[in-house]
Amino acid sequence: MNVLEIRNLHKSYKNKIILNNLDLSCKTEDVIGIFGRNGSGKSTLLKIIFGTVKAESAQIKINSKILSQKEIISSKSIGYLPQVTFLPKELKVRDIIPFFYPNGDDQNKIFYAPKVSSFEKIKVGHLSIGQLRYLELLLIGNLDHSFLLLDEPFSMIEPLYKEVIKNLLIELKNTKGLIITDHYFDDVLEITTNNFIIKDAEKIEINSKKDLVKFQYLSSN
Repeated sequence: MNVLEIRNLHKSYKNKIILNNLDLSCKTEDVIGIFGRNGSGKSTLLKIIFGTVKAESAQIKINSKILSQKEIISSKSIGYLPQVTFLPKELKVRDIIPFFYPNGDDQNKIFYAPKVSSFEKIKVGHLSIGQLRYLELLLIGNLDHSFLLLDEPFSMIEPLYKEVIKNLLIELKNTKGLIITDHYFDDVLEITTNNFIIKDAEKIEINSKKDLVKFQYLSSN
């Protein structure tokens, strides 16, 4: 079992505190949901953990070893799905897969995954939002990362692919720890093991949709 620990994470922008001494731990088989209004620091938190944004203070450990920002990136222990696609739009799906997986057996994990045969000959730029997000998750999720940080994996995608993605994430959690941010709270709550909301720069543990109303993330109507 692998364990990711974040301690005393503090981040501010222009003298405004975004994240205040936040602690978080994630281990294999955890699916942690992070909620919060726009600008609350959800994406910033993921980027700090991934090593691409620097915090004023933070201690990040993997399996009890403290890692610097450079070591986090070079360790390749953490995968990151950004909100904006990272795949070249002009290439067909079947031509992108070998870039990520040169080995034929590894390629087969992607080519023979559910639904992929229906769009493998299509250019990335012509995929639906659901197809694209699912492809990105397959490509990142099947690499050897111990942890995955997913920024809005359910945003704007069609219902069919929501279910396919949920099934994929449930499968991936058998070998990885997952941290998810998304405004599609019903989809997130369906698969998470732990959840919290970021409010006024603080991390607050939540257990249900009722808590999202309680802490004014959702309307009571």
